[in-house]
Amino acid sequence: MGTSTSLAFILAVLCQNWRSLTTLAKALKIYFKDENAVTELCMMNSETLALWREHLGHYWRLMRFDKPIGILLLLWPALWALWIAGQGRPDPLVLFVIVSGVVVMRAAGCVINDYADRDFDPHVERTQQRPIAAGQVSPKSALALFVGLCLFALGLVCLLNGLTIALSVPGAFLAASYPFMKRYTHLPQAYLGMAFGWAVPMGFAAQTGAIPLVAWELFLATVIWALVYDTMYAMVDRDDDLKIGVKSTAILFGQYDRQIIAGLQVLMLAILAVIGLQLGLALPYYLGLLTGACLFVYQQCLIFHRAKADCFKAFLNNHWFGAAVFVGLACSVFNIAYDNVY
Repeated sequence: MGTSTSLAFILAVLCQNWRSLTTLAKALKIYFKDENAVTELCMMNSETLALWREHLGHYWRLMRFDKPIGILLLLWPALWALWIAGQGRPDPLVLFVIVSGVVVMRAAGCVINDYADRDFDPHVERTQQRPIAAGQVSPKSALALFVGLCLFALGLVCLLNGLTIALSVPGAFLAASYPFMKRYTHLPQAYLGMAFGWAVPMGFAAQTGAIPLVAWELFLATVIWALVYDTMYAMVDRDDDLKIGVKSTAILFGQYDRQIIAGLQVLMLAILAVIGLQLGLALPYYLGLLTGACLFVYQQCLIFHRAKADCFKAFLNNHWFGAAVFVGLACSVFNIAYDNVY
């Protein structure tokens, strides 16, 4: 047989058992004595590849790449920050690192969340089939994946300035410690908001080398937004959480959950409006906020009867709120830049 065929054979054996040099040696011995063994080994390799695809699928779901809503909810505030800090033209490297970091750290957060909740998830209807809870990924493998993702994110942030690198340390701490907060406080959603919102000061630091007051105002708005959408998310699991002793704002707010969420929505819109006034943003920004306000009203309609499916729809709908604010902000900043040029 030719060189390409031999190479394909060796790769097939490596795919079948890449950890075992003994297996490779035995396979090569068989190969040189009996070429018919190639066909049999290739068939075995097809089965192994199918098994690997299944295993990779478990890790894919562990990192929630099959459910990108979390990435989007984390990404929108980061983009708000970059477009404000960069006046509509963020540095390409900064944009790449921040967006990539959002994706990687969201995956890391999901992994450590499932590791922390591995004893709770089997008792919650919505989370019973998560990879660790279902026994498809071991806790040790999940921890190794979490460390690997964090190291990759660290490699990304090292491309930026010293202030951003320094800010990545508390950011990593927030992401790693959030899953354990539901054991000790009824406000894990606020802690999640801090973890999700940390991309805001990091974005300003990466783009401008400083963290102005408007960055912290935007950070506060992001924390409040997380309280809004993650309380809706927690309303889905409230009955199960009460049984197993997990704390959440949905439990804390009780029968006043809808009213408190509405108050938080109004407060967030007010902070975003103040930011617009401080920066002198144009009409498109306020049209974006108006669109967001309409979406908030729609979400209130969805959660009115507290039906689990509708509460989850309300949670998902927050992605469109983030998009509406960003489109309005981007158009406003573009108009200002255009007017300054011409």
